Amino acid sequence: MNFEITLRLSPSKVGDESFIRRLIAKNSVVSVSEINHLELVRKSLDSRKKNPKYVLKYKVYVGEDPPIPAGILSRLKQVNSGEEIIIIGAGPAGYFAALKCLALGIKPVVLERGKDVRSRRRDLRAIQQDSIVNPDSNYCFGEGGAGTYSDGKLYTRSTKRGKSIEVLRLLVEHGASTDILSDAHPHIGSNKLPKIITNIRETIESHGGEIHFHSKVTDLIIENGKAIGVQINGEQIKKGKAIVLATGHSARDIFNLLYGKSVHMEAKAFALGVRIEHPQALINDIQYGTGREVELPPASYRLSCSIANRGVFSFCMCPGGLIVPAATSPGEIVVNGMSLSRRDSPFANAGTVVSIDPSDLKGVPGPEQFRCMVFQSEVERHMFESGDGSLKAPAQRLTHFLNRKLSDSLPESSYIPGLRADRLDKLLPDFVYRHLVQGIKQFGKQMKGYLTEEAVVVGTESRTSSPLRIPRDAKTRMHPEVEGLFPCGEGAGYAGGILSAAMDGQNVAVAVKEFVVT
Repeated sequence: MNFEITLRLSPSKVGDESFIRRLIAKNSVVSVSEINHLELVRKSLDSRKKNPKYVLKYKVYVGEDPPIPAGILSRLKQVNSGEEIIIIGAGPAGYFAALKCLALGIKPVVLERGKDVRSRRRDLRAIQQDSIVNPDSNYCFGEGGAGTYSDGKLYTRSTKRGKSIEVLRLLVEHGASTDILSDAHPHIGSNKLPKIITNIRETIESHGGEIHFHSKVTDLIIENGKAIGVQINGEQIKKGKAIVLATGHSARDIFNLLYGKSVHMEAKAFALGVRIEHPQALINDIQYGTGREVELPPASYRLSCSIANRGVFSFCMCPGGLIVPAATSPGEIVVNGMSLSRRDSPFANAGTVVSIDPSDLKGVPGPEQFRCMVFQSEVERHMFESGDGSLKAPAQRLTHFLNRKLSDSLPESSYIPGLRADRLDKLLPDFVYRHLVQGIKQFGKQMKGYLTEEAVVVGTESRTSSPLRIPRDAKTRMHPEVEGLFPCGEGAGYAGGILSAAMDGQNVAVAVKEFVVT
């Protein structure tokens, strides 16, 4: 037989299996000797009180061994001669759509504008050290997508796309730690993801799929209302039975391309604000209390409130993390956060953003569907143009930000291109600034010690999600006006991170199969 049991343990006891077995026996009807195997189902840290406890959910096997799950990779098919579909984008939506295609007997041809995951590093170094932005290879574009070098968090609160376990198991089968199967907030880390992504690419190619780098889609071929192919790099034509559009939230050229083809799109709500960085030791003290006897993981937080019916919230919190430049074109400043697997940076950072609805931006010029994108772009350019032509980001101490005061000095920061003192209250749109200030003051009440001059506010956090939605039918997942075009993932407005994008890619691949075989 087997049963599940939940335990609350002090951090010092988490690794003591002998103690855990005795505790399970004490709280159940079995003896220690009858327990064959313990399977950790869920692990989370409850730090709401000053005496943090780990909450561990175990599946206990008594008189039997656990079943060995069949490997997902063993179910993939050779698709060399299968029907070809085109997948635009080699991020999590594109790659997991491709893996699902292999299971369904369809041949995926993945087109990626950027470079392979390891070659991207040279361009990231150029951004960090020389303020040189390659518009096709940066923190957002290239193999693995935006999440590869921007943290690798694998958490989603969305359940409407189905269960995430298949995505997590595929990651494990490609080299991720089995910890992600049980951690409440799984995280791989930007130092470990490249190898996993390389393994995924090798799986796709070894089963007959194709992946092409330096292959920027410059035109979409639509005939009689049906998408039949694409133009690559302004010259090569590639045709396919269907086209999966998985280009990510920053592919503005693709949005412009679709607009030129009269493909219907809609402005979508998103969020914009700043990234706030604290010393990690301070966040640890706030969350865990001082005088801890046992080492705990770097503390995180999640904050939110409503100001005049508008959400203000923390986003992509990175304990032990770094702030990185996430611009995708020259002449803009965008910041994001990431953590390595060890999360051992002395800093903690989080996006702190204000929700923005298309109705807020009626005065923004241009096509209605581009309202949010244009607004987003204007803020990013304004941040850049206020500086010296480099990617040094405008910043204020948190206390000065709240009081509209220029900082005469700035704290140390993880942001490699460097910070420059500036008035973010003047650089941000006024309604964004005002809501941020009110929200941050609320956060100070939620976390005593959060409001400190040791924290620095950095502009601007603007790529929280896609500013457009490319509509699709709820059942067929196909664009309602363009047969064979399947909007997918974060860029199309249907996901919000690695895990949800990967799940959406899988679901779209199933819909593509239905379309191709009928």
